[in-house]
Amino acid sequence: MKNYLLVAWSIISTFAFAQQPATNAAQVEKALQQKATQTENSLVKKLPFNNIGPTIMSGRVVDLAVNPKNPTEFYVGYASGGVWHTTNNGTTFTPILDTSPTQNVGSLAVDWKSGTIWVGTGEVNSSRSSYAGIGVLQSKDNGETWKNMGLTDSHHISKIIINPNNANEVVVAAVGHLYSTNSERGVFKTTDGGKTWKKTLFVNDQSGIIEMDADPNNFNLLFASSWDKDRKAWDFRGSGEGSAVFKSTDGGSSWNKVSVAGSGLPTGTGVGRIGLAVFDANTIYAVHDNQARRAGGAKASNKNGELSKEQFKTMSAAQFLALDDKKLNGYLKTNGFQEKYRADNVKSMVRGGTVKPADLATYLEDANAMLFDTPVIGTEVYKSTDGGKTWAKTHEGFLDGIYYSYGYYFGKIHVDPSDVNGIYIYGVPILKSKDGGKTFKSISADNVHADHHALWINPNMPGHLINGNDGGVNISYDDGENWIKNNQPAVGQFYAVNVDNEKPYNVYGGLQDNGVWVGPHTNVENSGWRQNGEYPYKFIMGGDGMQIQIDNRDSNIVYTGFQFGNYFRLNRATDEQTYIQPKHELGESPYRFNWQTPILLSSHNQDILYLGGNKLMRSMNQGTDWTAISGDLTNGGKQGNVAYGTLSSISESPFQFGLLYTGSDDGVVQVTKNGGGDWQNITNSLPKDLWVSRVIASQHKKERVYVALNGYRWDDFTSYVYMSDNYGATWTSIANNLPHSPVNVIIEDPANENVLYLGTDNGAYVSFNNGKSWEAFSEGLPNVAVHDLVIQKREKDLIVGTHGRSIYVADISLLQNISAATMGNLMLADMPSMRASRRWGSTGFNQYGDIFEPSMAINVYAPASGNATITITSETGRELKSWSQQVAKGFNKIEYNGSVSDKGAKQLEKDDNKAWNGTNGTAYLPSGRYTVSVSSNGKISKTTLELK
Repeated sequence: MKNYLLVAWSIISTFAFAQQPATNAAQVEKALQQKATQTENSLVKKLPFNNIGPTIMSGRVVDLAVNPKNPTEFYVGYASGGVWHTTNNGTTFTPILDTSPTQNVGSLAVDWKSGTIWVGTGEVNSSRSSYAGIGVLQSKDNGETWKNMGLTDSHHISKIIINPNNANEVVVAAVGHLYSTNSERGVFKTTDGGKTWKKTLFVNDQSGIIEMDADPNNFNLLFASSWDKDRKAWDFRGSGEGSAVFKSTDGGSSWNKVSVAGSGLPTGTGVGRIGLAVFDANTIYAVHDNQARRAGGAKASNKNGELSKEQFKTMSAAQFLALDDKKLNGYLKTNGFQEKYRADNVKSMVRGGTVKPADLATYLEDANAMLFDTPVIGTEVYKSTDGGKTWAKTHEGFLDGIYYSYGYYFGKIHVDPSDVNGIYIYGVPILKSKDGGKTFKSISADNVHADHHALWINPNMPGHLINGNDGGVNISYDDGENWIKNNQPAVGQFYAVNVDNEKPYNVYGGLQDNGVWVGPHTNVENSGWRQNGEYPYKFIMGGDGMQIQIDNRDSNIVYTGFQFGNYFRLNRATDEQTYIQPKHELGESPYRFNWQTPILLSSHNQDILYLGGNKLMRSMNQGTDWTAISGDLTNGGKQGNVAYGTLSSISESPFQFGLLYTGSDDGVVQVTKNGGGDWQNITNSLPKDLWVSRVIASQHKKERVYVALNGYRWDDFTSYVYMSDNYGATWTSIANNLPHSPVNVIIEDPANENVLYLGTDNGAYVSFNNGKSWEAFSEGLPNVAVHDLVIQKREKDLIVGTHGRSIYVADISLLQNISAATMGNLMLADMPSMRASRRWGSTGFNQYGDIFEPSMAINVYAPASGNATITITSETGRELKSWSQQVAKGFNKIEYNGSVSDKGAKQLEKDDNKAWNGTNGTAYLPSGRYTVSVSSNGKISKTTLELK
């Protein structure tokens, strides 16, 4: 994940940004209970969602818990993908957090004697998608059930340490809220197994405990580090006076600050995130993200007499006009200036006063460029050999190329339990030192993803490492010289998904730090691809994968890219890749681009592409040329080091070309009815300052538009979703019975104007009455963040892009038939045709394999719970099989294996047909057309099953 901390060049708006109130713990608990109740009573609780992967690129690992006596058994915590358990050294994994209300993980601990698992929920890496947790969870049955043990307002938990001699004594480090202040942060201790907690260390309401480690030989000796930070949507301060190191000698019951003046550890406003590793009572290591500026200032590069950007910042017009044209052209060409900007015409612009020399530096900077004159000190390693009284830096000079500009995302150090001088640190790369931190060597590898967050070192087998990173799990048995990749879980963190119209259709998705991939919607994850070498999904773009648009005339033409508006036009047939990001004109303020910059192909003409910066850009020729068709459609930005005041959503009405809506990350919704000729701010009665996660022009009614707002960046978890039937002149909330959870996406059903689908940070919903009430999806779909939804119209499939559990697909054909008029009817979905096979009921070519049987889903909507009778009849009306089973009110999936009864087989013979007898003693339907009937509570519905 290249989660760069970037400075936003912006005009300071006079618009008032009032702090939104954070959702309190009682409201969160109420929302979780509300969702549980809704799920139990949902009409769609049995609608199955099938995970189609991908798995190969995995997702962000945050913690590991390894069985010290049998390290082939371990648990992996994924940032937003739950907890997974392996007993075969990572060959396969089983998810164990799916029965809990969250998939958001910060830390793990296991009492291996009893098998009790502790999960500290809420990721602590403070990224754009570090979701809040719900406290400390505990399971005593390997995840079958979970109990909340408290600290529900802590949001992000960094460490749990269990006393190995007394499992009821547990110490927890809590970071606290990410986007707001709160008091439930610090170190908490229980001596009764989590029944009660005592806060034993508290710094202030914006400084939490980011790391804690115990002496492996003495639980009573603990070290902890606090982190003073303040994150906002427009700014991230990752250091402060509250960052410090503390020591406890009584098992975390009391603490003393050790990072004091004269200790050797940095103090003051530049102290950032600190990681700790305790070897024994005397030796402790610390890694520090030092945010203080380096001495000396940045030097302008001027090697070989070449011009540099820094020179233009202070150059006068006269000096500029005296520049050698050859040198100036060299600068312009080398730095990618448009062809129209060459020495002669740029000098003319300077002479005329329309451009200043400084503009040639500004042109290369945008709202997403690092503009610090002086870099920060960055990664530092310190060591104490006297129990934390004094510390010394272990290395000379700077440790560059580890944290880059986002040390807040890392901050871990580990010491080999068998070697006091063997330490490991990581950021983008992973490094080891065998001399106590004097020198370091990379142990990264081609099959190891960058950006590392977890490491386990086998205390009994030096060189045996388990590493967790943004790309999953890796294992080494030779101290990092070689690695095994263990990416079986489907835990991809998708930002966006889309589909094409191929047969079978393909699903496209952009992931956090894992690029953009495309694969068939029919994918079923298995290990067979390792034999043939062809993984079903294909990698088409690197970086943090973003939105995807596919030309509906030719699915080889794909528009996609990576963070901050870096988009490309791909021709997958020829492997051509063309960079298409719009560029501001020389002398203009640079455009601001959102991390997830929105793009949209016009449904009216697939050569027309829209892209949102702070202005809306339009290209009439597939992104080759761009025109800004608006002014700034945001509140103008806000001073800070994160790009802000940017467009976050675009929609065009299918009824009229140029009827466009935009939404911004600072809460502004605008509309134009004439292709950008003029714009109207329609935010009016909507809540202010919230991220516009979606604005959607209706495909059923020209005047209708939907807006979803997201308060995640205020720790406001309210569900905000609105509808307007007058182009946004007035708005009506349609959140109604939605439990609190930030809304990421809303879409209409293309066939039924009353059916809406919605994705939140904690799951997905459907409404059959235009938002008056909502039903929760759950079958196969855990409580995970849903970032995107798209419908494949031809196949009537809903594709769900989750940020933590990859991609799911559900058949919504039956849902499209539900309305106020039909909800009292018993309804069956159409059944897809399939090919009859003589393999049914046998092991096929492998006589030692499992019996193969077909799966024919009979999808039923029942207006009431009760007993249902299912009957299979031939074309001539002969009954071939009948059975009964219970159905719930709402959607039901009845599994049918294609078998017929003994009596049914004889009935087929009367029609001169013959059932196929499997080796398992079961008779199966031959090819033909059959009627499937379902009757319940005096109602009956029928559909056709065709076997070819």
